[in-house]
Amino acid sequence: MGRSGMRGEDSRPPVRRTGPPAPSGTDLADEEDGGAGSDGTGVPAAADAGAAAGTVTAAGTVTDEARVGAGDSGATGDSAAALATEEPPPGRTRTTATRTPPGRTRTKDRTRPGERSRPAPAGRGGPGGGGRGGSGGPGGRVPRRRRRILRWSAMVLAFVILGTAGAGYLYYRHLNGNIKKGELNIGEHKAPRPTPNAAGQTPLNILVIGSDSRNTKENLKLGGSTESVGAAPLADVQMLIHLSADRSNMSVVSMPRDTLIEIPKCTDPDTGKVYPASSGRLMTNQSLGRGGAGCTVATWEKLTNVHINHFVQVDFAGVVSMADAIGGVPVCVDRNIYSHTYDDKGSGLKLPKGTHSVKGEQALQWLRTRYGFGDGSDIGRAKAQHMYMSSMVREMRDNATLSNPGKLRGLAETATRSLTVDRGLDTVMKLYDLGNELRKVPPDRITMTTMPFDYLGARVVPKPGDAEQLFRLIQDDIALDGKDKKKKKRAAPKKSADAAAGDAEIPVQVVNGTRTDVLAPARGRASTVAQLLVGKGLTRAVADTQAAVTEARTVISFPSVDLEGDAQRVAELMGIPLSAVKRSTDVSGVTLVVGADWREGAAYGGGSGSPQDEGTPESADLLNGADEDACMEVNPAFTY
Repeated sequence: MGRSGMRGEDSRPPVRRTGPPAPSGTDLADEEDGGAGSDGTGVPAAADAGAAAGTVTAAGTVTDEARVGAGDSGATGDSAAALATEEPPPGRTRTTATRTPPGRTRTKDRTRPGERSRPAPAGRGGPGGGGRGGSGGPGGRVPRRRRRILRWSAMVLAFVILGTAGAGYLYYRHLNGNIKKGELNIGEHKAPRPTPNAAGQTPLNILVIGSDSRNTKENLKLGGSTESVGAAPLADVQMLIHLSADRSNMSVVSMPRDTLIEIPKCTDPDTGKVYPASSGRLMTNQSLGRGGAGCTVATWEKLTNVHINHFVQVDFAGVVSMADAIGGVPVCVDRNIYSHTYDDKGSGLKLPKGTHSVKGEQALQWLRTRYGFGDGSDIGRAKAQHMYMSSMVREMRDNATLSNPGKLRGLAETATRSLTVDRGLDTVMKLYDLGNELRKVPPDRITMTTMPFDYLGARVVPKPGDAEQLFRLIQDDIALDGKDKKKKKRAAPKKSADAAAGDAEIPVQVVNGTRTDVLAPARGRASTVAQLLVGKGLTRAVADTQAAVTEARTVISFPSVDLEGDAQRVAELMGIPLSAVKRSTDVSGVTLVVGADWREGAAYGGGSGSPQDEGTPESADLLNGADEDACMEVNPAFTY
């Protein structure tokens, strides 16, 4: 196995070096939770200089890189891996003793100067013995010259091993240095953390962001004009990955980049610049340019009320490197496609009908194509991205090329340079642990969908009722494929242990949230409901006529546990189900937002919210991760 600095099978001892194994179930809590590592990073300290380094792709598949990373030392990357893990050839046994040349046996020289060496006991190395050693010369003595050679060999070998391990550790540090870090949530809104299940497990939510940034030579080469260099990046791909608490299933929800939503106030952690909350609705992809990925996280948490544990942001070059590392990703089109318009728009993707393996720039073209898929909007592009991700997950589970050290090293370099993550994922080992968690889910329990939407001109908005219902399934850790609906029925809300104050002592703020994408707010609705509350004995209820919000369903929010009882008392008096009572950091006191489900009338008629909440809305177009027959529908205007 020609190794740098070490030739031949017997020129080095097959010493087995093993570092501490990666812990199972490593704490992958949020960055603010810290971790159990001795260095305070949340992962085990790399006491062994050869500790394994890994990398994770957007699809959640990991690769172990530290053992090939030692290629920068005097030994090649292969030699580092061999020193760490190589088993002896068939017929040989592993030993930590120095090898002796063929045909000779060895015994330990225990004689003192001036003493005669004692003959070896029968069966322990003497003539004809089958023990551990034999006579190495007259009287069993090992010649001094040979002992000196053995000592020097051991010293040189120890130096080589330590040097190789040191290089592996330095390479691990190098990869960590490639990764860019950012704050997890830089907005005002933070969704409540999920409640652990009966086994003490909690779900894991990761926001994957694809940036269109062209501020590097690599990314500019892959697409876009020079005019975009230096401009604020846009979050053109946004996918929420929800990993169930028991790790049995995964749900992936995309939000089209054309979605119009309200973006909360964000503060850039590096410059201190404050971006005020949007006065109206903006395209969601603009959130990334308002202080970084932490603002995109805050926007998602405000919209969905789903607590996000981590984010992973990847640019063009990272997507290309991952596709190249696995030798391509199979995709399918139902007819010939050429994504190009007369005014030079389109991704440039050109494929004949059928299934093809795309990689490099062609893989990026697939992910960016909107002119040619479906109706030419961002909806078709999101569906194509789901198909690509599903296929990539299957390929990374099965593709043997990932065992190639050179490809792994190239993937590790490019991927880590292309990543920006929150501080809870800021090392290769943490990414490795996250990847191990994601790999627990079989492809047939991965479900992908796009947030239910309605068109608003050339843009889209969350579909009232359906979008909220989808996000409620994520909040309650209910699988979108419906396969665990029986074992995970939504628990009935419990009455608060905190006793409510007297009715006349409970201050309540009432907000009109009846506006929809097609209807103006119901005029005077906040004042009307406030008067209804006063009539019920809640004399401190007042209407907030300044706030302008949109809420599909009526909700009662409270900021802290000591006010939960008060909020539930308001719900009880008004006939609103306890499931509509939510804790939120967006309010300073008990706040009743009158939703679009209560635009008129004195009695709330919005329904109980129990049976319908457990099913995935019909408007959510689902794709199963194991579906190998999925094929993109090509718009006839873009065929050839």
